[in-house]
Amino acid sequence: MDFLGILYSIFAFLLAIGVLVTVHEFGHFWVARRLGVKVLRFSIGFGKPLWVKTAGVDQTEYVVASIPLGGYVKMLDEREGEVEEHELERSFNRKSVWRRIAIVIAGPAFNFLFAIIAYYLIFLVGVGGIKPVIGEIANSSPAYTAGVQQGDLIVSVNGIETRSWERARFAMLEESVSADEIVLQVQSRDLQIRDKIIDIRELQLLQEEQIDLMRDLGLSSWQPDIPPIISEVHADGAADQAGLQAEDKIISLDGTAVISARQWVKLIRANAEIAMRLKVLRAGEEVEMTLVPRSRSEAGETYGYIGVRNRIEIPESVRLEMRVTERYGPLDAMVEALDKTWRMTWLTLRVLGKLVTGEASVRNLSGPITIAHYAGVSARIGLEPFLGFLAIISISLGVLNLLPVPMLDGGHLFYYVVEVFKGSPVSEAMEIIGQKIGIVLLFCLMSIAIYNDLLRLVD
Repeated sequence: MDFLGILYSIFAFLLAIGVLVTVHEFGHFWVARRLGVKVLRFSIGFGKPLWVKTAGVDQTEYVVASIPLGGYVKMLDEREGEVEEHELERSFNRKSVWRRIAIVIAGPAFNFLFAIIAYYLIFLVGVGGIKPVIGEIANSSPAYTAGVQQGDLIVSVNGIETRSWERARFAMLEESVSADEIVLQVQSRDLQIRDKIIDIRELQLLQEEQIDLMRDLGLSSWQPDIPPIISEVHADGAADQAGLQAEDKIISLDGTAVISARQWVKLIRANAEIAMRLKVLRAGEEVEMTLVPRSRSEAGETYGYIGVRNRIEIPESVRLEMRVTERYGPLDAMVEALDKTWRMTWLTLRVLGKLVTGEASVRNLSGPITIAHYAGVSARIGLEPFLGFLAIISISLGVLNLLPVPMLDGGHLFYYVVEVFKGSPVSEAMEIIGQKIGIVLLFCLMSIAIYNDLLRLVD
C-alpha cells in the first residue's frame, strides 16, 4: 500500500471509530440524563484533551482526547469523590439497580440501533450486486463432489433466499459456522431446480488463519469472458522488461492459446520465476517475447506477478443481465435491516463461542491495523460499502461490550444482576479485583489481535 493509501486508511479508521464510539457513549449519556443522573464529562478518546467545551445547565465537559481507541461518560458518583448534599439524588450510585442497568446497557443498545439505521438506509436506497450465478468450480472440491455446475443459479442456501451473490456468500458463511452441510438449491441451465448438498465437516473453516469460504468450497462467482488486452504496463516490472506494451492483445503463452483475461491471470499466477514464450498482437502484427513472472507472497500463498493492468470491457447487455438491485419500501427495508442486524449479531456470538471453546483459532482475531485497512478499502469503494462496514463494526462493538468481562459494560451488568439476587451491591474490594482481571484479559486480547495484524503485514 502506498503512503497516500495508508493515510486514507488511517483517516477512514479514525472516522469510523470516532462515529461508533460517539454513538456508544451517547447511549450512556442520553439515558443517564433521562434517568436523572448528572453527567460531568462526555469524552471521545482517552488521554490528553485536544478539545474541550463546557455547556449545558450542568456544565458538562465535552472532550475530544488524544488516544482515539474508545471513550467514556463520567457521571456524578459518591465512590469517585465527594458529592454535595443537594446533588446526592443525581448521583449514579444512588439510583436503583434497574436504572443503573438501563444506563449501562444503553451503550451497546445504541450500537445495535446504529447498525439497524445503517442497514435501513442501505436497503431503502438500494443495494447493488450481481446475480448468484456460479462460475468456475475447483476440481476435487466439496462443491465439485456435490455436483454443483458452472452456470448454476443459487436460489437458496439451507432455505435462506439468495437474491444476490453477496447474500448467497453471507448465508453460506452463516451456515458453515454450525452446520455439517450446506444445501444449495440451484436452478441449472436447463431451468430445473435441484438441491446440491455440500459436505463441510472436513473443512474446519474457523481453524484457518484467514477464512476464505468460497475458496474452501471450491466456488467462485460467474465472470464474463473478457478479452486479454493490456491497458497499462508498470515501469520496471516483469512485463515492462519483457517488452509488453499497452494495447497488446495476448495470443498465447508457451503455446497455450489465451482466450480470456481470467485465463491469462491464472497462467501468470501459476508460473512464478518460469521463463515462457509470449505471443501478442500489436498494431495488427504478431510479436514474440520472453516473459518471466516475478514471485510474490501474500497470506501464505506464492504466485506469479508481472506488473500490468488488464483492460476490463464488459458489454453493457451483460452488465444489465447480471446486475441486481435490492431496494425495498420503508416498511420492508426496516424488516430487512432488523433481520440483517440480528443475523450478524448471532453470527458474531457463535464465532466468539467457538473461540472460547477452542473450535475457532485466535489467529482469526483482528486488531486496529486490519480494521483500518478494511475501513480504507470500503471507503474507497463508496458510501454504501463504508456504511455497511460501520454497521458490522458497530455490531461487533455492541456484542463485545456485553460480554461479562470486568471493565466492559457486560462486567458491570454482571455485578448488577448479582446485586438483584443478592439484595445488596457487590463489594468495592470485589470490583477492584474484577477490574484487575478485566485489564489483564483485555490486554491479552488486544496483544493477540495486534500480533495477528503484524503477522498479516509481514506475510
